Amino acid sequence: MSGVERSLPSDEARELIELVRELIAREIAPRVAADEEAHAFPRDVFTKLGRAGLLSLPFAEEYGGGGQPYEVYLQVLEELSGAWLTVGLGVSVHTLASFPVAAYGSEAQRKRLLPDMLGGETLGAYCLSEPESGSDAAALRTAAVRDGDAYRITGTKAWITHAGVADFYALMARTAEHKSRGISCFHVPAGTPGLAAAAPEHKMGMHASPTAQLSLDGLRLPEDLRVGEEGQGFPIAMAALDAGRLGIAACSVGVAQAALDAAVDYAKERRQFGRPIAEFQGLSFLLADAATQIAAARALYLEAARRKDAGRPYGPEAAMAKLFASDVAMRVTTDAVQVFGGYGYVADFPVERYMREAKVLQIVEGTNQIQRLVIGRHLTTR
Repeated sequence: MSGVERSLPSDEARELIELVRELIAREIAPRVAADEEAHAFPRDVFTKLGRAGLLSLPFAEEYGGGGQPYEVYLQVLEELSGAWLTVGLGVSVHTLASFPVAAYGSEAQRKRLLPDMLGGETLGAYCLSEPESGSDAAALRTAAVRDGDAYRITGTKAWITHAGVADFYALMARTAEHKSRGISCFHVPAGTPGLAAAAPEHKMGMHASPTAQLSLDGLRLPEDLRVGEEGQGFPIAMAALDAGRLGIAACSVGVAQAALDAAVDYAKERRQFGRPIAEFQGLSFLLADAATQIAAARALYLEAARRKDAGRPYGPEAAMAKLFASDVAMRVTTDAVQVFGGYGYVADFPVERYMREAKVLQIVEGTNQIQRLVIGRHLTTR
């Protein structure tokens, strides 16, 4: 990733990318293979990133944020994901989980909660999906019932990144029967009685990142931990996902770029029939197509980010970026395994991990079929 020439808006942003690359070389790259094999969650890495200001980049400085534009934050995510998707996607999920308080929380909530959330002392998880409510997010059934000056929350959340290791959960629960206007948002500290995580799922990739169901058994939560108005949860969730889809696009480009870099290096070194395999046209065309697709995906997510930074609508563009970039990641990582041949199928080289990781990017934060629905509706209803 160090060879990527980035379009950055300031000297501060350029220094930030250099800091990220130094942290990757020192704190992340040396441990990726061992931690993935051991299914060991790198909690200490997130603390170090937080203390370096990397968990707060797109948030307001007055609450401890970095005050960076989204186009800079996303390029940081790309760098981190190219090194280790467990970390890059984890930062994206933490940003997603912090968004409700930052964007919709009361002034008191922001002052009380955001310093630790953005400073690396706490790590977040985002809880929208349920066992029977995935793409149809508004069909969720987890219920939050008034209990004096509190809510009693009961239900099950599914596919929760950081479940069991997070320090707080941005949780969507039903407070009324209306499908979309009956959902509210809550900030749930870990350790609250009635909150429990199941055993982590056994996943194809991202072994070091725990994903699990989260159960809420009559959890009692004070009213002052509801974020936004009662019934405002679904718009909060959808606004968070628009931004989160840009995060997944950046993560996808990072994984694809790492796979291409590995494939190019290998193709220049591996010799067959008396010359490097990079000299064979079939293989060089494959690499050329991959580089072109990655450049297009990067340009797409950066254009959407600049729309967001300018305060313009960007939801359809975010869906396009997530759709295209994650499809590119799947295609490029698959081709990178092919470049390595038999060696690409063994764990001695990282391309098999990139291929396993890329698949989830087509699924999380709205499957690519849902992204096509979002884009199609935008085209036909405007």
